Amino acid sequence: MEPHNAKPSNAEPGNTEEGALPSWYVIQCKGNESFRAAEHLTNQGYEVFHPVLDVKRRRQGKPTTVTEPLFPYYLFIRLDQIVSDWRPIRSTRGVLRLLTFGNTPISVPDALVETLRAQPHRQEGSHTYFCTGEKVMITEGPFKDLEAIFERTKGEERAIVLLNVLQRPQHLNLPLEQLRKQ
Repeated sequence: MEPHNAKPSNAEPGNTEEGALPSWYVIQCKGNESFRAAEHLTNQGYEVFHPVLDVKRRRQGKPTTVTEPLFPYYLFIRLDQIVSDWRPIRSTRGVLRLLTFGNTPISVPDALVETLRAQPHRQEGSHTYFCTGEKVMITEGPFKDLEAIFERTKGEERAIVLLNVLQRPQHLNLPLEQLRKQ
C-alpha cells in the first residue's frame, strides 16, 4: 500500500502536494500552430485558454479581418499537478513544450488569466498594430485615401505618419483609428 503523500506515477518531477489545486501553466507551441495545439488539447479534455484578437489586414488588395493569437506561440492550460495526466501534452500536435524553470512547470496566477479573459480581445479594429516604416492608408479626413509611412505612436490613440506633400515628407499627427495597414 502506498503512503498517502506519495506522488502518483504520472506526476512530473518537482511536483509537491502544495500544487494539488489546479493552476494555469504556459504551453509553448510550434511556429504558427497555436490554434492546432489548442484544438488538440481541448479534444483531449484539457481546459485551454488561447487569447486571440481580430486584426485588420489587406489580403489580395482587399481589407479583411483575421484572427491572430494575442501571444504568438503561447497558450494557457489549466492543470492539477497531482490529478492531471501531463504525459499526453508533450506529444500533442502543435505543442513544443510546457514552460518550466528547471524541471518545475511555471504556474501563472489565476488573476492574470481572468484579467485576460475579461478583456474584449475580439473587438474588431481595437488591436491593429503598426510597425515603423510600414505603409499605411489614411481612411478619413482631408488626406483620405492617401498612402503614408507609419513613424511612431503618440500616446495610446494617436500616431505620427510621414506623408509626401508637394514632394516633401511632412509629419502628420492622426488618430490611430484613421489608419489601416496596406
